[in-house]
Amino acid sequence: MVRKNHFFRLSVAAVILATFALTPAAVFGQGDSSLTAVDVKSAKPKPAPRTADGHPDLSGYWKGTRDTVPVGNIAKDLPGLKLPLTPAGEAALQHNLTATIDPESLCIIGGIPRHNASGLPFEVLQGAKKIAFLYWYSYIRLIPVDPKRKHSDDPDPSFFGEEIGHWEGDTFVIDSIGFKDEKVWIDENANPHSDALHVVERWTRPDADHIHVETLIEDPKFFSRPLKDSRTWVAGKPDEEVQEYSCSENNVDKDHLGFGPGPIRPDGTRGYLDPAPLPPPIQKSPAPVK
Repeated sequence: MVRKNHFFRLSVAAVILATFALTPAAVFGQGDSSLTAVDVKSAKPKPAPRTADGHPDLSGYWKGTRDTVPVGNIAKDLPGLKLPLTPAGEAALQHNLTATIDPESLCIIGGIPRHNASGLPFEVLQGAKKIAFLYWYSYIRLIPVDPKRKHSDDPDPSFFGEEIGHWEGDTFVIDSIGFKDEKVWIDENANPHSDALHVVERWTRPDADHIHVETLIEDPKFFSRPLKDSRTWVAGKPDEEVQEYSCSENNVDKDHLGFGPGPIRPDGTRGYLDPAPLPPPIQKSPAPVK
């Protein structure tokens, strides 16, 4: 398990890469405490639990499946793993690749839809009037559930946007506008979005062990057409939960991070084709005897 108040020496994307490259015990300590899970589908799935008002209960600790590849890439289901960028979007991508540092590695909120592409788990707490999404790095989304609520005429820009939730049968719909367009990547591969971003998430719980989202992404400034992205997570163990994580406390390497997301393999996964072994850790000198 990741220790509290510890900042990874590499970018967030490198952490996800390590999740898949190393064994759970090597990365996160002893025991089965990995941040992803094998999706073992039961022949007889258990029905999803429901709340007192009859809606599916989305509450739980949800882990990405290891067949979701490439992880962190919002274009994972698109031809060539490439977003349909407009000329302005392509220019923004080149800017991100050559002149910006991964915002999450600088302790800046990743926002949506980036968190839906992440390899990290999250937790959902469902109430009648609000539904909370709790993410690693101690980020929180608090979604008001109100079918009569409308978007503001001029919402204050934010990383998660102005979010409004409502139920359509057994589907929880989150409609979000008003996103920041600075210090943001739409995914871990440095893809951009503008302030015109509009995201509609449709969350379902098809059975007790899975949660699923269908996401519509519109950005007429940077994307030539609307995008659709889908993702399924598997339920964690009953005792698993999001831990406190203070990103900025020990962020000692932030001044040494390079621009862009680092190397990306032809299959869209992150990392080098033939990585050299990591050097041994530097041993601290013993404290002088007083």
